Amino acid sequence: MTAFHDLHRDGLLILPNAWDGGSAALMRARGAKAVATTSAGVAWSLGWPDGDALPVERVVQAARDVVRGAGGLPVSIDIERGYSDDPAAVAALAARLVEAGAQGINIEDGGGSPEALAAKIAAVRAAVGGALFVNARCDVWLGGIGAPETRVAEATRRGGLYQAAGADGLFTPGLTDPADIAAMVGATPLPLNLLAFPGLADARTLEGLGVRRLSAGSGIVGAVWGRAARLTEGFLADGRSEPLKDGAMAWGEINALMPPA
Repeated sequence: MTAFHDLHRDGLLILPNAWDGGSAALMRARGAKAVATTSAGVAWSLGWPDGDALPVERVVQAARDVVRGAGGLPVSIDIERGYSDDPAAVAALAARLVEAGAQGINIEDGGGSPEALAAKIAAVRAAVGGALFVNARCDVWLGGIGAPETRVAEATRRGGLYQAAGADGLFTPGLTDPADIAAMVGATPLPLNLLAFPGLADARTLEGLGVRRLSAGSGIVGAVWGRAARLTEGFLADGRSEPLKDGAMAWGEINALMPPA
């Protein structure tokens, strides 16, 4: 087991999601206990769309960059659906990420079958052993799968498949209802991970419900892109310098966050 496993045993692990080495360094400096990546943010930072489009080589290099920026904190890498339908290829990627220094991965069922994800998880576990924390993302709520009243049962069923295949955690983005959250905590022995989402309770409430992990997902990077878009539009319109300094971190403060060469 790893330090990242230990962070899921008690209390609530709040994970900001980085998109490159620099953002990982910022999150470390601001007190994060671990850093996870957002697949969307990583893809956007490299000029690619989200959705299993990023070339595997870029995924591995991004992992190296984030591990370096995190400066010794545990790092989990979001690999979407594994960038392949072949469990062996997904397992090979996981092995490369472990070599890059990752202690965890996030892998999702998305629009695919839960059995397909279970096969990928089993292949990953066979390839890398028990040290890697495998967080299985179940998209029942995010994908609007089935009637609302059936989703806890379906997510529980999927969680059982993923646990049997070797998953260490269950991620249910889009789940916000306190009663359903409590039901999921009671139904699965896996640490439950939620995504920051409109209508979701605060950290203290979630911890009281038994949630073990809360992820920012693409929320922070989306906010950064929104501010960058507004600043760019304003600068193109009037060329004024002052708005660029409003709320900005100083050059020296940012530069000091970066690990030495």
